[in-house]
Amino acid sequence: MFWRQSILGCTTTLFAALALGLAGTAGAAPPTTTSHAPAAHTAPSDVWYEIFVRSWVDTDGDGIGDLNGVTAKLDYLQSLGVSGIWLMPINPSPSNHGYDVTDYYGINPQYGSMQDFEKLLAEAHKRGIKVIMDLVMNHSSDQHPWFRAALDPASKYRSWYQWSRPGTDLDAISATDTPAWHARGRQHYLGVFTGAMPDLDFDNPAVRQEMIRIGRYWLQKGVDGFRVDAVQHVYLDFKADTDNPQVLGKNIAWLTQFRAGMNGVNPHAYIVGEVTQPSAEKLAPYFKPLSAVFDFPLAEKLIDSARQERNDGLDKLLGHIDSTYRATTGRSGVDAPFLSNHDQNRVMSQLDGNAEHMRMAAAMLLTLPGDPFLYYGEEIGMRGQKPDPDIRTPMRWHRATHAPGETTWRAGHDDPAISVEAQQGDPDSLLSFYTRMIHWRSQASALRDGRLTPYTVDNKQVVAYRLDAASSHVLVAHNLSGTPQTITPDKTRRVLLQSKPDVVLRDGVLHLPAYSTAVLQ
Repeated sequence: MFWRQSILGCTTTLFAALALGLAGTAGAAPPTTTSHAPAAHTAPSDVWYEIFVRSWVDTDGDGIGDLNGVTAKLDYLQSLGVSGIWLMPINPSPSNHGYDVTDYYGINPQYGSMQDFEKLLAEAHKRGIKVIMDLVMNHSSDQHPWFRAALDPASKYRSWYQWSRPGTDLDAISATDTPAWHARGRQHYLGVFTGAMPDLDFDNPAVRQEMIRIGRYWLQKGVDGFRVDAVQHVYLDFKADTDNPQVLGKNIAWLTQFRAGMNGVNPHAYIVGEVTQPSAEKLAPYFKPLSAVFDFPLAEKLIDSARQERNDGLDKLLGHIDSTYRATTGRSGVDAPFLSNHDQNRVMSQLDGNAEHMRMAAAMLLTLPGDPFLYYGEEIGMRGQKPDPDIRTPMRWHRATHAPGETTWRAGHDDPAISVEAQQGDPDSLLSFYTRMIHWRSQASALRDGRLTPYTVDNKQVVAYRLDAASSHVLVAHNLSGTPQTITPDKTRRVLLQSKPDVVLRDGVLHLPAYSTAVLQ
């Protein structure tokens, strides 16, 4: 049982750590500043965890998650092994999702106060957990005071938004395949997503300066960076401009200016962008001003490979991604891979509830260099399919849906077995599997920042790749299938990490049982 000895010293220690996350019952007071020692100085995992605060933990009994609930579950996140958390929008907003902001400097009162947020930052940092927040810069809410003022043509805020002119094609389709122009009386304004989200005009220097001021404000509060929403749509407004190099150039120029503004407060701020482009070549330019971008093409390929139990070009795609981004940035380990997020059907639903396929998708994700992102509840196998509220349902902490701390603003889809309480003491649970995989990344630096080279094997059920860092060199192999497979490594190696105890390297041949992963050194 190699893995049980190699992760946290022993199985007992691992599950004792996991239990901490549930022991602080969500309805109880959040941890105090004196009840926990600072995080141990261990290697990071570089894994990020996306949280929809509304669905996380409710500490005041109103059925809605809150910032104190995030603080209350920091021990759970620490035991899981994540290095940072991404908070979906926490600014005031009239919607339940928060992507239509009415005050960029405030905290949604349903989630708590600025004092609650500052406490969360302090407690997270004590545990070595970074915090980034969603920054919705492309558009505001139509209820934002800026936009309300802009309805008056004489207002200084008029030029903060984009208005139709004589000759404007009011039937134009936006870059998101929705109507681009929206009427307000006899006026029409640009809203790439919906009429409730009017686009800001970044050709206006005042808008750019204000957005830099907003970013600096939150960095000064102690935030470690941002997930920038819809970042390509700052200038990509119309479907007809999808491949327009001038639009790309304006996006990169603005983000370069924004990055420079953030560097004045924190040059190490992590800024990851949502860029929905279909290839590494189209994503690569954004790595110049941003720390990383989400890899949507890779997410689709990872899930498809797990579902089909087949390496149909995945290894070549991984090598291409690494070389493309390395050519732009000069280093490896800059990607932000993920499986799904708040805009997509949950992974378990995409995989039709197949737990083995889910494990293999997770194993591939968490043995890739860069900064992998998990969507809350992914680690316990939560299900959900669009519409959007059904993929943002309450996190299941307990078997009972109305236990203290459970959010109840919307009904979930899962049975009691899909909960932290049901899985935390089971070494064979999906939660335990995720925990092991995340902790692997702390044991081998190549899993975090290694240069990836495809390792070709004559077996389509296996995907393998080499990862080479300064002091760590490993070969990763995944058996995607439900039957045992073998490969022959190119040189003498030893098994460093294994997902199943009967992974064996014998006489130069690696034996991989069904649905298993091995890391060879």
